[in-house]
Amino acid sequence: MSEPQGTFIAFEGGDGAGKSTQVRRLARAFEEAGREVVITRQPGGTVLGGALRDLVLHGDEVTPRAEALIFAADKAQHVEEVVLPALEDGAVVITDRYIDSAIAYQGAGRDLGAAEVTELQDWAVDGLVPHLTVVVDINPGEGRRRRGDVHDRMESEAEGFHAAVRGHFLALAESAPDRYLVVDGSASPDEIARLVWERVTEDGLV
Repeated sequence: MSEPQGTFIAFEGGDGAGKSTQVRRLARAFEEAGREVVITRQPGGTVLGGALRDLVLHGDEVTPRAEALIFAADKAQHVEEVVLPALEDGAVVITDRYIDSAIAYQGAGRDLGAAEVTELQDWAVDGLVPHLTVVVDINPGEGRRRRGDVHDRMESEAEGFHAAVRGHFLALAESAPDRYLVVDGSASPDEIARLVWERVTEDGLV
């Protein structure tokens, strides 16, 4: 894959961490800097992705391997239909979740093996890696408290599942600090947004 011209940033982290808020904050900052911005999410972000999201999170139970394959299909469609065209036009693409979520949730949480899921996801997106991945880190118990009483299938998993997911996000970030930023999800939204924008500018992504 040739290097696209735009800027690609992903937000990762556990459920209830506040990723969506920070996606919107960062998009506004880029727009104020004069950049065209495309906001998207995974799973979802396309018609097919929306159907796959409902199937996995709200439909009949699927096996862990089927779940991993469905999320890989979502990402393949998402990159081809949304992410790559925007990057090739020079836009900033900010996604709420990307392949690291699959690696953490299916590889670690479902215990399918991080290496195997990484290989599958990398193939699905044809090796497209974000310029920066922001991990909004939060204690699973706090994430559950923030979500309240309504939980999808993934959010309803036991505390041990979410602890494994959190641990793998942090391990991914530790393995490549030049490509990751970890922020404390319990900090104020303003403070998190400041840290993210500071890193974006330091990395020359504006």
